[in-house]
Amino acid sequence: MDDIPTGSLLLILALLILISAFFSGTETAMMSLNRYRLRHLAQKGHKGAQRAERLLQRPDRLIGLILIGNNIVNIAAASLATIICQRWYGDWGPAIATGGLTFIILIFAEVTPKTLAAQYPEKLAYPNSLVLRPLMSLFYPFVWLVNHLSNGILRVLRLSHRSPDGDHLSTDELRSVVHEAGGLIPRRHREMLVSILDLEKVTVEEIMIPRAEIYAIDINDDYRAIIRQLTHSPHTRVLLYRDNIDDVVGVVHLSDVLRLFTKDQKPNDKSTLLRAVREIYFIPEGTPLNVQLLKFQRAKERIGLVVDEYGDIQGLVTLEDILEEIVGDFTTGIQGPPSEGICRQEDGSLIVDASITVRDLNRETHWTLPTDGPKTLNGLILELFEDIPDPQTRLEIEGHGLEVIEVADNRVKSVRFLSAN
Repeated sequence: MDDIPTGSLLLILALLILISAFFSGTETAMMSLNRYRLRHLAQKGHKGAQRAERLLQRPDRLIGLILIGNNIVNIAAASLATIICQRWYGDWGPAIATGGLTFIILIFAEVTPKTLAAQYPEKLAYPNSLVLRPLMSLFYPFVWLVNHLSNGILRVLRLSHRSPDGDHLSTDELRSVVHEAGGLIPRRHREMLVSILDLEKVTVEEIMIPRAEIYAIDINDDYRAIIRQLTHSPHTRVLLYRDNIDDVVGVVHLSDVLRLFTKDQKPNDKSTLLRAVREIYFIPEGTPLNVQLLKFQRAKERIGLVVDEYGDIQGLVTLEDILEEIVGDFTTGIQGPPSEGICRQEDGSLIVDASITVRDLNRETHWTLPTDGPKTLNGLILELFEDIPDPQTRLEIEGHGLEVIEVADNRVKSVRFLSAN
């Protein structure tokens, strides 16, 4: 070593510091890679991503390789720095080498490359994996020994080794990822993805058309009256019942009625209509929307009646109602009110149909009225007032003042929110 010129030792020292920077930056870059993007690129045939993915399948081995290489290089650099400083400063050489090399390695071989790697992990990890693959084969016995010892210590401490493949995103974590996607995903698409994730939190009674709002026809009515109601129906599917809606006959599609009437040029009895009736599909209350969507798909149904534990009909849910929870409101031809039931006044107040669901009202106004109790605004008012209020009664819900405008049939029909703020 004494025969090697000091200039050559300085060049070797600089090379060792660069190698140390390589290992430090590579470690940070590999561990900072987005695993889902990495998997996507690997499946698309990206060579660098495929190499990185193979290395990250065993992160303990990867870290062992990098630390072995980094420590060998740093120890060698410390030895060279000591020799160089002894030549220059004599007995003070080791102390000066320790302080100076610590500062140099900290800045140029640790902080700077790791900061750069954290900002641009893919630009460093993918090309650097070309070097790591042969190094892994070369140093495998040492890597295996180090990993065997370290994993043994973890087992003694009762800390199990976890594979990265076992880490999966929860629903809430996935929701956060979608929200933070920013410009990578259009805003409308982000809203739809979040709405899909939220389906499991919403039950059918939260979006159903309440029993009192269902458009249905009594089959025991006069035949001409029935035909007139079918002719003026705002929906393509109509519920039929006998005397009481709990005695449901079925659902009829107007296209089926028209086809039967076309075949029978003189339909003059209800038997023609009853031939077009389809069996009704029942939905237990409390069914989450994501479950009901799959049930509709499997049963090839588009409409169903929500029933409680006693079998009493509570409301009606359609496939379109569930889809609207994902893509937003659109015109439906099956069931449901023709408008949102919210009318903004010139003075800033809102006239609201009290049959609107609390969720729809919150969605339209960006309020946070409670949804864990009654599902409709009428139910929320009755629960708060603990009685059926008279018209012009004023009360406050979650800081929003309102005035009851109309009450009929033992329920609140419409209210005015005194301020839309």
